[in-house]
Amino acid sequence: MDILKTATDWAKAELFSTPFFMLFGVIFMAASFGFWQLGKTEIAKAYIIPTLVAGLLLLIIGLGLFYTNKSRITEFKNAYNTDSEAFVESEIIRTEATLKEYSTVVFKAIPIIIIVAALLIFFINSPMWRAISITTIAMMIVILLVDGNAHARIETYKEQLDLVNKQ
Repeated sequence: MDILKTATDWAKAELFSTPFFMLFGVIFMAASFGFWQLGKTEIAKAYIIPTLVAGLLLLIIGLGLFYTNKSRITEFKNAYNTDSEAFVESEIIRTEATLKEYSTVVFKAIPIIIIVAALLIFFINSPMWRAISITTIAMMIVILLVDGNAHARIETYKEQLDLVNKQ
C-alpha cells in the first residue's frame, strides 16, 4: 500500500469538501443581502446581521481549512521522503487527535448548541433572538453535514495508516 498516495488522496478529498463551507458562507451572506434589500417585516430585518455573521464564519472556516489542507499535500511528500516511518507515526498521532476533536466538538458540542438555540426559539419571543437561533441552527447543520463526511474520511485514512504501521 502506498501510504503517500493515500495521504495525498485524503488531503485532496478534504480540498474538495472544504469549499462547501465557503459555498454555504456565500449563500448565507447572499441571504443577508436579500434580507437587507427586501426585508420589510421586523423578523426579516432581524436576519440581516445573524446571517451575515454566519456567512463570514463559514467563509473563514472554509478558507482556513482549504489553505491548511493545500499546504499538507506538499508537506506530506517532503515528510514521507525524509522519513516514511516517522511520517506514518506523526499522521497516526494527528488523526487520533483530530478524531477526538470531532468526537467532542462536532458530535457533542454542536448538537448541544442546536438544542440551546431551539430552546431559545421556544422561550424567547423576540425577532432578533429567533433570527439568531434559527441562523445558528442552520449554520450548525452545515457544519455537521460537511464535518460528518470529513469524519468518515479521516477514520478510513487512520485505518489505512494503522495497517501500514503494523507492516
